[in-house]
Amino acid sequence: MELRDIEIFLALAEELHFGRTAERMYLSQARISQSIKNQERRIGGRLIDRGNPRNIQLTALGKQLLTDLRPAYHGLTQAIENARATAQGAARVLRIAMIGFNSYDYRPFWELFRTRHPQWELQIRNIEFVEQFDPLRRGEADIVIAWLPVEEPDLTVGPIISTEPMVAMMGDDHELADEKHLSLEVFGDRGVLAPSKPMPDYWEDAISPFYTPGGRSIERVSTVSTVEDILTVASTRSAFTMGMSHVARYYNRPGIRYVPISDSHLVRWALVWRSGGETEQIRALASVVRELGPLEQN
Repeated sequence: MELRDIEIFLALAEELHFGRTAERMYLSQARISQSIKNQERRIGGRLIDRGNPRNIQLTALGKQLLTDLRPAYHGLTQAIENARATAQGAARVLRIAMIGFNSYDYRPFWELFRTRHPQWELQIRNIEFVEQFDPLRRGEADIVIAWLPVEEPDLTVGPIISTEPMVAMMGDDHELADEKHLSLEVFGDRGVLAPSKPMPDYWEDAISPFYTPGGRSIERVSTVSTVEDILTVASTRSAFTMGMSHVARYYNRPGIRYVPISDSHLVRWALVWRSGGETEQIRALASVVRELGPLEQN
């Protein structure tokens, strides 16, 4: 199976539509259809159920191939990207994308890494939570620092770098703004803000539970794309949501109040990278994090 045919199958498995797949791959629909037929002929079974051309589905065999092929494809493309980066000298740079906004807290990790490996450069940037793991999958970052759990088959979870509690976020004129602490149960009455871009349910639930400890559903009342969106909504109307405690330290501004949540779990942040794409630099930073141990944030 040629690499291009693999890419066509993976794209069709995501789009489930010949027209959209053709547009995405800059090919004709006939080329997409012929590629799939050739693959089916080589494999000896049908990958696509063509009962409804407008709403195609993978067969059981197609789903099996997708499960087995996706991590192998990502590993192959990462290997090619690593080789290209080495040839261009980019392998001297370790690119870190942080979903959190507290890179300053991680100075001990950065400093020890730089002391031990002065031949390598660290590039650290922030990404919004709605980007999730996209920078890894697009080859724009080598490591993402993300909250756990991460249960993506194409990603590897490394050591935990920090832990922190959750806080409630609201305007300073909110009826609960003067409370010393709050329970997750109050969110069953008021709901929370929701990400504008879908994220895995298990991952969203880890920082914005779908249910209170008592079993009540927590409604998603409005959508936001960035931390700035959250702060703007909270400061201009009676929005009420939850977030990580480091946000309270780095976004301490007029009009916003943060209240500790007494019965929330600790959010765990870890290094995450593409499976099959582990480099010498990634191993070096992971070693530093394991040696120093997780930062405990308040």
